[in-house]
Amino acid sequence: MLNVTAEMDRINRHLMANGYKLTTQREIILRVLLENEMDHLSAEGVFMLVKQKYSEIGLATVYRTLELLAELHVVEKMNFGDGVARYDLREEGHEHMHHHLICDECGSLTEIKEDWLCEIEQRIEREFGFKVTDHRLDFTGTYKSCSKGGCKRGRKAVS
Repeated sequence: MLNVTAEMDRINRHLMANGYKLTTQREIILRVLLENEMDHLSAEGVFMLVKQKYSEIGLATVYRTLELLAELHVVEKMNFGDGVARYDLREEGHEHMHHHLICDECGSLTEIKEDWLCEIEQRIEREFGFKVTDHRLDFTGTYKSCSKGGCKRGRKAVS
């Protein structure tokens, strides 16, 4: 679980270092992302939660803020195969984005916090002269419980 206050302070310093202010709208949007970090919210999902706290914020403001946060590498814009752009927080102290397991059957998503690709990056640099600056790895497949009909989540909705 994230310490929301500490993360807000860290992100505020990052914004300021890049010439941006933590406006009230940005703060509310960031709080929604931090408080719902495991949900991998879409812009519309963020908007619906933001509206509950601050009804004056429009969908366009949410989109602009999410794009800015993605540009500044505070969040990562991702697509897990359902055609919806989702936003995932990047963690402090992690050089790269964390990885995901995505179930084809029910859509369940599990995060892998360890970085398993360091050796591969070193080999790529050594063999190809290519310095990897970032990576993201998503595994798609089916959990045993889903393939045996024991999935409690039911079938993934078709988008």
